[in-house]
Amino acid sequence: MLAEDATMQPIRILVTGGTFDKEYNELTGELFFQSTHAGDLLRLGRCLLEVEVETLMMIDSLQMTDAGRRLILERCRTVPENHIVITHGTDTMAETAAVLGPELKGKTVVLTGAMVPYTFGSSDGLFNLGTALAFVQTLGEGVYVAMNGRCWAWDAVRKNKKKGIFESLPGLR
Repeated sequence: MLAEDATMQPIRILVTGGTFDKEYNELTGELFFQSTHAGDLLRLGRCLLEVEVETLMMIDSLQMTDAGRRLILERCRTVPENHIVITHGTDTMAETAAVLGPELKGKTVVLTGAMVPYTFGSSDGLFNLGTALAFVQTLGEGVYVAMNGRCWAWDAVRKNKKKGIFESLPGLR
């Protein structure tokens, strides 16, 4: 039997919305927000970590403003946890990471999201949340973006909207 890891630190999940949390209205065909699916995903993934989920906002990342990014930054600074996962829409995730990266010290922050809503059943959200939780525990201080099993520093990533994937910025790995 393995002993409990006494060094395991609690993790804060800050929810901002994005495709990760979108619902589908079968009558109108529209996507909308109701509440976060983070708790469902943690249960489905049988997560045994000490996690605190906090919803900051429920918006599409195309609606993310400078004020929204400042709110995320301020919560990252003030929460007691040093390990933070942020669920975020993919369209502007790299831009939010670029605001947080130079400003946050002493914390490990990983942004993640989904290309397909959780409620569709074929979502990448469960996998992305699981890998983000693993990355936030193993990476050093800094801000990162984790999608589809890969992880990048905040200043080395972009979303390739033509391919529908995240990738390294040209000239960076």
